[in-house]
Amino acid sequence: MKKTLSILIPTYSSDPRQLVTELLRQARQATALDGYEVVVVDDGSPDPSCVEPLWEMSGWPHCRFMALDENIGRARIRNLLATMALYEWLLYLDCDMTVSDPHFVENYLNADDDYGVVDGGVSIGPGTADNLRWKYETEAAPEHTLEKRRQRPYQHFHTANFMVRQDIMHAYPFDQRFRNYGYEDVLFGKQLKQADVRILHIDNPAGFCTFESNARFVEKTEEALRTLHEFRNDLRGYSQLLTFVEGIHLAPVRWLLQLGHRLFGWLMRRNLCGSKPSLTVLKLYKTGYYLNLQTYKLTNLKL
Repeated sequence: MKKTLSILIPTYSSDPRQLVTELLRQARQATALDGYEVVVVDDGSPDPSCVEPLWEMSGWPHCRFMALDENIGRARIRNLLATMALYEWLLYLDCDMTVSDPHFVENYLNADDDYGVVDGGVSIGPGTADNLRWKYETEAAPEHTLEKRRQRPYQHFHTANFMVRQDIMHAYPFDQRFRNYGYEDVLFGKQLKQADVRILHIDNPAGFCTFESNARFVEKTEEALRTLHEFRNDLRGYSQLLTFVEGIHLAPVRWLLQLGHRLFGWLMRRNLCGSKPSLTVLKLYKTGYYLNLQTYKLTNLKL
């Protein structure tokens, strides 16, 4: 049976036109499609010059573009895209993903219909050793293989590249309390498990090839840690860091980690933002930062 597909791309200060062009090409050639569209929504990018070129997509066949006046956050924009979609299946892709497999769309269309959610995974593109995000993602990649994802399908769900049936998306939308960066996809996976919605993990990765600066990645990491702390009760059992810190039962150990961050956090942050960032330092920094959130209201440290 042929499917209908809405490809949904939230964007922010980015240009997804090359990605959209490739997806439209593949959809046009897909024999298993009875109808398709690509919908792109800019989530209130502050620089109008980034948004203006994107309006040309509104004139492309099977494509729609909308720009929001203000940023509504990662959860709300994905829910908004679902309400705009015309078709039965929704394929979500982050705007900074790349598609190199010429059968990427077809691979999703051939997935087992008995599953309401299909996760294609992510592949890490080339980078350099002085980029903290690339080093972090490369080290984590072995934990996100297809075999590992299938062992814990709900814990390994990510929003960067997945397909979901529209009725499921409407029944279990993203939690709109998550306005800031981080963990909205983790809670979505937990909600799917609680609702007994089956997730199929397949080998159909989108490429992650754009890596922000070290300073920006540290800022995003800090924001994600604040999100984790705010929603720790909801995310318990779905975050390795949360499980680790809550497993530290010896008060002196917790105190030493907190004190270490308060005394040397600025020095660790300088390493992470520099040209030779250490993943070991990143782990210590994250642990100390999170523990201090329980006692102190942290703000971003300035180098």
